[in-house]
This record gives sequence, C-alpha cells and structure tokens, in this order.
Amino acid sequence: MAFGTQWEFETANRATVEIMALPISAISSVGTGSSAAQPAGVGKGGQELPFAEMIKDLIQETNNQQGQVEESVKQLITGETDSIHDVVLTASQADLAFRLVMEIRDRLIASYQEVMRMQM
Repeated sequence: MAFGTQWEFETANRATVEIMALPISAISSVGTGSSAAQPAGVGKGGQELPFAEMIKDLIQETNNQQGQVEESVKQLITGETDSIHDVVLTASQADLAFRLVMEIRDRLIASYQEVMRMQM
C-alpha cells in the first residue's frame, strides 16, 4: 500500500490499530450447531455487536462516504459550492475509509487461509 505523505501513513496505521484493538470474546461452546452469532465487538451505546454486523456497518459507512464525495464533486461542478478544500477533504476521508476496509478484507483473507492450512 503506497501513501503520499507521512500523515496518510500514520492515519492509516492509527485506524488499523483501532480496529485491531477491538475486544475478542471467548468462544463459549464449540460444535453445538447453533447458528447464533458470537459477539465480537462493542457497538454504540455499549451493546455488543456480532462481528458480521460490525463489518456490515463499516462497509455501509464507507459506501455513504463515497456517496458524499460524489455529491460534493457534483456540487463543485455545478457551481453550488466553490470550496475545493472541502471536496478534497471529503474525498480523502472516503479514500482512507475505503483503504481501511480493503486492509481489513486482506487480513481476514490471510487469516482464513492460515486457518485452512492448519492440520487437525
């Protein structure tokens, strides 16, 4: 992953560390056949969120940021706004969120592949 500035590198690392610092719940039972999701993260209001729900929310938030970028670029082109700084800042935030999602995806795939290589 290439970064243009030291700030982008530090911000991406900080975001990755924040995601990686989420608490991991203990597995309460193995092989029970239960389809209930195990809590893996803490959501808004202190309630626990399943890992899949946390990832879904992260992807939805990233998608919303991409939509905001499209809207701000459209406003800049049509002359509704003349603040290039705000458009670039919005685009940078959306880009960073997208890179975070891609990094999480890459690490999940690598973890899955490592588990699949384990011998039982």
